[in-house]
Amino acid sequence: MGKRSVNKLRKFFIACILTISIGGLFLSSVQAETEEVKLSDEQIDEIKTLKQKVMEKEKQIIKKYVEYGVFPEEKGQKIIQHMEKKYEKLQENNFIPKWDHKHHMKHDNEN
Repeated sequence: MGKRSVNKLRKFFIACILTISIGGLFLSSVQAETEEVKLSDEQIDEIKTLKQKVMEKEKQIIKKYVEYGVFPEEKGQKIIQHMEKKYEKLQENNFIPKWDHKHHMKHDNEN
């Protein structure tokens, strides 16, 4: 085998290794998103506490926007109700977010 053939074979081998490595990384991330994950009770409590604190701060911000006239009271209430619904849904799923991939794809296509 000539020197050129060995170099071509070496390049081909490296390309194959890179392709397999990158493909493996992609597949493992897809698998992680689709695997059923369960949090322990302690983890659920920790996430719940953090989410409650964040939601209270967000509500304070919304109320300030209403107070400063950025948007009307009705819109502020609507935003808070929406936040509360999202929190309830998250609570139903044991604080594991369920991303609606179809929704995100639809949103991406609008841009």
